Amino acid sequence: MSWLFETIRDFPAGSDRIRARRFGAIETAAGELQAIHLRPWPKCVAAPELFPVGPKYHQRGTADRCLLYYNQPRRMPNFLALKYVVSTTGTSYRTFRSALVVMDAIAELKNVDAIVCDVANMRLSDRLLARLGWEPHKPQRWHRNFIRRFYGVYPVHSGVAALLAQRLADDEQSNRSRGVSGLAAVARGC
Repeated sequence: MSWLFETIRDFPAGSDRIRARRFGAIETAAGELQAIHLRPWPKCVAAPELFPVGPKYHQRGTADRCLLYYNQPRRMPNFLALKYVVSTTGTSYRTFRSALVVMDAIAELKNVDAIVCDVANMRLSDRLLARLGWEPHKPQRWHRNFIRRFYGVYPVHSGVAALLAQRLADDEQSNRSRGVSGLAAVARGC
């Protein structure tokens, strides 16, 4: 049963597992990647959708933490779906951006054509999404669908997976001496 839920803390060593599994959550904290949690099923619903908790709901826990849930639908294996982003109080832009950079690395690792999402939070403006590389896709009355296209060319973060591996190799010695896990330094500088 433990193979259903798997936590990857070493990106290069876990790349085959990440490539093979369809559902996961990227965890970042304080602007750095903490882990990639692989799941046996997709993220479909969350507490704010079930309970009237209000528009300012944030998950409890350590401040400045972000979880980004993604799926790779069986019907469309060339796409990733950014399903849900959950943040704690005080989450910085750097922490959120680090999660998106790792999402791009996973897209590159899986060699997908695009990432799609349905933006429900009105605080995420179209201008911010355009700055992050997202463009409107398939307009609908009650949904704001966006897409980030790659089609084999990853222009913004070309070679992100290799860059993550190189950062791990460069920082491995200093992280061991400080007692920090290998992925703590991966998303630095994003």
